Amino acid sequence: MTRAHAPLDTIIEGDSIAVMNSLPEGSVDLVFADPPYNLQLGGELLRPNNSKVDGVDAAWDRFDDFAAYDRFSRAWLSAAKRLLKPDGALWVIGSYHNIFRVGAILQDLGFWMLNDVVWRKTNPMPNFRGKRFTNAHETLIWCAKSQESRYTFNYDSMKALNDDLQMRSDWTLPLCTGPERLKVDGVKAHPTQKPEALLYRVILATTRPGEVVLDPFFGTGTTGAAAKRLGRHFIGIERDKDYATLARARLKNVKPVPEAELLITPSKREEPRIPFGTLVERGMLRPGDLLFSPGKRHAARIRADGTIIADRHRGSIHQVGALVQGAPACNGWTFWHVEERGNLVVIDLLRQKIRAETISN
Repeated sequence: MTRAHAPLDTIIEGDSIAVMNSLPEGSVDLVFADPPYNLQLGGELLRPNNSKVDGVDAAWDRFDDFAAYDRFSRAWLSAAKRLLKPDGALWVIGSYHNIFRVGAILQDLGFWMLNDVVWRKTNPMPNFRGKRFTNAHETLIWCAKSQESRYTFNYDSMKALNDDLQMRSDWTLPLCTGPERLKVDGVKAHPTQKPEALLYRVILATTRPGEVVLDPFFGTGTTGAAAKRLGRHFIGIERDKDYATLARARLKNVKPVPEAELLITPSKREEPRIPFGTLVERGMLRPGDLLFSPGKRHAARIRADGTIIADRHRGSIHQVGALVQGAPACNGWTFWHVEERGNLVVIDLLRQKIRAETISN
């Protein structure tokens, strides 16, 4: 099968490695992979009441030995690397059974490690035998195609998603349960269906709207659902016809975000730089005007050159703000205020007015 263009928003049925090798080189922005874990289960796992635990015992998760699993991992990771654009990236999720072997192969193939992320499950399956710690997490590896890749990381989106705190590499999310868990005749349709919240975070963090996300082990379509909802394209590869059928039905009901502007978090790093002196030049503040700290504990007078003076301290709004507090650093834009009609107004609001004019022009 040879294609001139990558088949977007499509589920391709077939062997993941064979299909990936048939797709155009450099046609994908992100690969998310939830490969077989090679769980090496020995016999049935029973609960204390002797009922059987519904674990992973399908043929697709069985390999003859570690060498066979390593050959499989190297083959699909090599195929994925060929498909990635120069600035593309890859995520792979696994457990202690396989993630370390996969990580070593990633480095052997020249991928550049960016983070390992721990998905800590709020509702993990108990350890029924009581012989080990409860397996309460899985590990995701995020890596760029190469050390030179200018990979995407939407830092501001992740910070906003986390109540304006920097997103950490340990993510606390529940297992896929309740209405989200796909079932057939009351039985789980797929033993390892991932929660959509996990893929939502991955895709929002490391792609841009309109980019292409490939999942070579598509299962019941969680990656496609999150991608479609967030205005990204997806390519799914799935060799099990029943899983592919369920995924197609699922994706028909997914509604993308209606307006493109709702998908983008403006980056502060990309905003036009507005020096404090611009406010003075524009007449929004005048030489001699007073700036106040919160509660008016400190006051500073504006100079004609855009510096300020408070007591014996003179310098930028940031330098003087730090000095009057005895602090190592200070964001002067949020520390200093002007008084308007008896109320203190943070000077950053004045800067935002100029930025808005700059962007609109």
